Parts: sequence; C-alpha cells; structure tokens
Amino acid sequence: MKPSEVEALVVELAQKGNTPSKIGAILRDQQGIPRVKMLGKKVSQILAERKITYTTEKELYQASIENVKKHSAQHKHDYTAKKALAKKLWHVKKLK
Repeated sequence: MKPSEVEALVVELAQKGNTPSKIGAILRDQQGIPRVKMLGKKVSQILAERKITYTTEKELYQASIENVKKHSAQHKHDYTAKKALAKKLWHVKKLK
C-alpha cells in the first residue's frame, strides 16, 4: 500500500472511534502492515496532522479506575477489586 492510502485508512479507523494502538493492531491483523511507522509517520502523528481527537490509553484507564474506586467504596471486602485497582494504577504510572 502507498503511504497516502494508509493515511486515509488510519483516518477512517480513527473516525470510527479507535485508539492509535487499536488502529495499529487492525492494520497489522487485517491489512498486513506490520508497522505504520515504516511508511513514514506514526499513527498518532497522522492523527495530529489531521487534527483528529482520540481517547488515549491513559484516559481509558482513568475512567476504569474511577469505576473500580466506586465499587470498592461500596464493597469493602472485595479484595479482588482492590488488587485490580492497584494494577490499573500501576498501568497509569507506567504510561506517564
């Protein structure tokens, strides 16, 4: 595929609501493109040039953390949820 075709495909997938990492996985699995960066630009660079907003992984984890915190407040003895909260906080720290 040509770089312009890949950029059009990336924009189309982003408009459907996919994150950059999800777009990369879709291109790898369905289109046979191992890395978009090999064609010149990263997925996030393409989206930034086209001024397309997207939810980052950090924002998704933050929303999930809020849900688990609400659950933990109601269910004090749910230790599995507390462990899941610790894992999610670790992921957010790693993404910084």
